[in-house]
Amino acid sequence: MILKGKKGIIFGALDTKSIAWKVAELAHAEGAEFILSNAPIALRMGAINELAEKTGSEVIACDVSLNEDMDNLIDKAVAKFGKLDFVLHSIGMSLNIRKKNPYTDLNYELMHKTFDISAISFHRLMQTLMKKDAMNEWGSILALTYIAAQRVFPDYSEMAESKSLLESFARSFGYHYGVSKKVRVNTISQSPTMTTAGGGVGGFDAFFTYADKMSPLGNANAEACAQYCISLFSDYTKYVTMQNLYHDGGFSNTGISANLMEMVQKAGEQTA
Repeated sequence: MILKGKKGIIFGALDTKSIAWKVAELAHAEGAEFILSNAPIALRMGAINELAEKTGSEVIACDVSLNEDMDNLIDKAVAKFGKLDFVLHSIGMSLNIRKKNPYTDLNYELMHKTFDISAISFHRLMQTLMKKDAMNEWGSILALTYIAAQRVFPDYSEMAESKSLLESFARSFGYHYGVSKKVRVNTISQSPTMTTAGGGVGGFDAFFTYADKMSPLGNANAEACAQYCISLFSDYTKYVTMQNLYHDGGFSNTGISANLMEMVQKAGEQTA
C-alpha cells in the first residue's frame, strides 16, 4: 500500500468514467485518505456521493473560481487531516465549446471564465495551499492536461490555451513551491480518454480512434492514468517536479504509424 498514511484532496470526480474517480478508487485501495471536491453544480449532476461512501471520504463543494470557496476547502481539509500529501486537479470546462462558438468567433467573456475554471484555478489552488502552509514536505500536486497545449487540434478550441496556461503554472509555481517547501508540481498529458468531459469535444470518437492507431501502445485508459497518478503521489517519485509527463502510449513522439498509413492507403484506394 504505497499511499498508506497519506492524506489529500481529489478534484473532479463526476462519474465512474472520470479519471479522478479512478484515482480516488485506487488511492483508497493503496491506503490513502482524502476529501473529494467538485463544483456545486457538478455535485448535483454527478454520482460523487456513491464514490464517497465507497472510499469513506468526505465531499466538500468548491467553486474553484472563488477565493472564498478555495479557502474554505483547504481550511476544512487541514482541520480534518493536518497537512496534506497530495492533491489532484482534474478540472476543465470550455463555455465556448458548450455554446458551440467557433474558434474564430469566440465570446471573450466566456473565454475568461474558461481560463479561470480550467487553468487559473490551478494557480489559485497552489497559492492557497502555500499561504496556509497546507502541504507536507515532499508532497505532490498533479493536474491533468492534453497535448493540444503544444499542437493544433481544431475542435479543442480555447481549451488548448487553457492547458498551455495550466502547464506553465505547474512549471513556474513548481519552482517556487520546490524551493520553499520541497513540494513537487507536475502535469500529466493524458491520451484521449472516454470520459463525460471528453465526449463534449466535437469529433471526439474519430479522434480517439486516430490517436489509438497512431500510438505504438494504443491510448492509455483512465485506469492506467490513475496508476500513473498514484505513482506520482508516492514517495518513489520524490524528485520529479515541474514536468509535463506524457501518458499517451507514445503518441507524442510518433510522426506516423504503420496502422495509420495502412488506413490512409485503403481510403485512397477506395476513392481512386
